[in-house]
Amino acid sequence: MQELKPIKEGKVREIYDNGDSLIMVATDRISCFDVILHNEVTKKGTVLTQMSKFWFDYTKDILPNHMISVDTKDMPEFFQQKKYDGKSMMCRKLQMLPIECIVRGYITGSGWASYQKNGTVCGIKLPDGLKESQKLPEPIYTPSTKAEIGDHDENISFEQSIDHLEKYFPGRGRELAVQLRDNTIALYKKCAEYALSKGIIIADTKFEFGLDENGNMVLGDEMLTPDSSRFWPAEGYEAGHSQPSFDKQFARDWLTSHPGNDWTLPQEIVDKTIDKYLQAYKMLTGKEL
Repeated sequence: MQELKPIKEGKVREIYDNGDSLIMVATDRISCFDVILHNEVTKKGTVLTQMSKFWFDYTKDILPNHMISVDTKDMPEFFQQKKYDGKSMMCRKLQMLPIECIVRGYITGSGWASYQKNGTVCGIKLPDGLKESQKLPEPIYTPSTKAEIGDHDENISFEQSIDHLEKYFPGRGRELAVQLRDNTIALYKKCAEYALSKGIIIADTKFEFGLDENGNMVLGDEMLTPDSSRFWPAEGYEAGHSQPSFDKQFARDWLTSHPGNDWTLPQEIVDKTIDKYLQAYKMLTGKEL
């Protein structure tokens, strides 16, 4: 069996070149505050891959996506090892667009901090008197530029996203920026409405898009996982304070309250984190993983 090496390693993902397609493996690594922790979170990669698959299937009427298969039998023999089963997705090759497409339906996190200072989020003026975690009148699109590993992404305005895209795609900057914004909001609205019917609030999320060989826009990367989104339980939700969540907020909170942690979580926090991921998966898909 030929040993394969990833062509690109992210904080959590490994990407392999498979000729005319790519294979994306979601590892069990976990990153917080842009740092990869020393722990592995068992099954986490499987949750991320299978949840992305669920959403890709659910939204293909809005926009095509890059998923070809999550069955390792469709992939080279190297991926038919147990450690890749369930975590691997074969994808179309795209020319990825250099923008992280962030959409916020509720005000929380860095958005809430910014709003308290000057009533805006990423330069967008919001109504006065909003409370923490409150639902926004309409979801807002707040793009950022994609940073290299180790750097932080930079929030930009919609107008700046046009200029940024224009550098890479002369003559198409505005057209692509508008498509990114409109697709991001359409995907978020459809999925947030579905998730709410299953007891989960999607407070915010991020998408990434690319262009296919004909220059058409295609949804790429991962989609609506607890790694790229804030999921809150709808039961017990009330604005005015931070919300419990189904993501790695648990891990983040522990790290924040235990300085000198050497980026290592206690096992009990790891277990609680994966329990949250599995619970969100079951609520959204109706299936046990």
